[in-house]
Amino acid sequence: MIDERAWQEWEEASPRRQRTRKKRRRGRALRRFLAAVLVLCALAGWFWWQQNGLSTETISVSGAPEGFRGYRIAVISDLHGKEFGEGNETLLSFVKGLKPDLIAMVGDLIHDPAQMAMVPPVAKGLAAIAPTYYVTGNHEWAAGVVRELEDLLESCGVAVLSNDYVTLTRGGSTLALLGAEDSNGYADQETVEELAQRARRREGKDTYLLLLSHRNNRYKEYARAKADLTLAGHAHGGLIRLPGTDGLIGPRREWMPDYTAGLYPLEYGQMVVSRGLGGQFPTFRLLNRPDVPLVVLQ
Repeated sequence: MIDERAWQEWEEASPRRQRTRKKRRRGRALRRFLAAVLVLCALAGWFWWQQNGLSTETISVSGAPEGFRGYRIAVISDLHGKEFGEGNETLLSFVKGLKPDLIAMVGDLIHDPAQMAMVPPVAKGLAAIAPTYYVTGNHEWAAGVVRELEDLLESCGVAVLSNDYVTLTRGGSTLALLGAEDSNGYADQETVEELAQRARRREGKDTYLLLLSHRNNRYKEYARAKADLTLAGHAHGGLIRLPGTDGLIGPRREWMPDYTAGLYPLEYGQMVVSRGLGGQFPTFRLLNRPDVPLVVLQ
């Protein structure tokens, strides 16, 4: 026979067990929800860091004139109007920490006339760190702001090299710093080769030529011009960089581009390509954080 008291105790305990099981199920569901939220937050934070976490690499380039050995050049490329902190104060602090002797701005500073307001703080800030030189990129020409932008940069202390060059002297050595206008410019403008020939005629055929030019994919022109070292950008590092690749997407949206980041030997001379800093919606960066390479001449 069933013990009536035991049966009564079991009936009384059963609802408690059901409530306990419900509480446990709700607890497990809450823990799974919180875990999912944490994972999503971590992914969002990692994605934000990929777009905004500044990075650098030191690239040593041999063959410089003796007096320029150890000379440090920070390369600013493809900012596209992006601001790292108010007035780009985070970017400026980062560049200052690199202790450059020269700052090379190699184009695509902005891509929209509405971005002109962000130019003075970053231009003045960079010029206060080290002598700063600028050449145009394709997007400034596409936006129709080149002449206005160049005047603004000059007023902020940045030297504009519009198919022109200056000579730099250090430790008893001299080099020619050339700035090539982007190919989106005027159809009859001087070519890179003509600019290099002009510099060598005036400064001597053995003069070391350091060329600033926006586009990484004009490397054959740089070799024909016999530029000893070219600093470029344009490719944004291929946007998404997987191991064993030079990035997945090129400037013309081609797959698997070349010459997108770092140091490359050319048929004549060498080229350093920055992965750049900004971008344009809807493109994004993965495994390819914003880049300020530090080129050290040796």
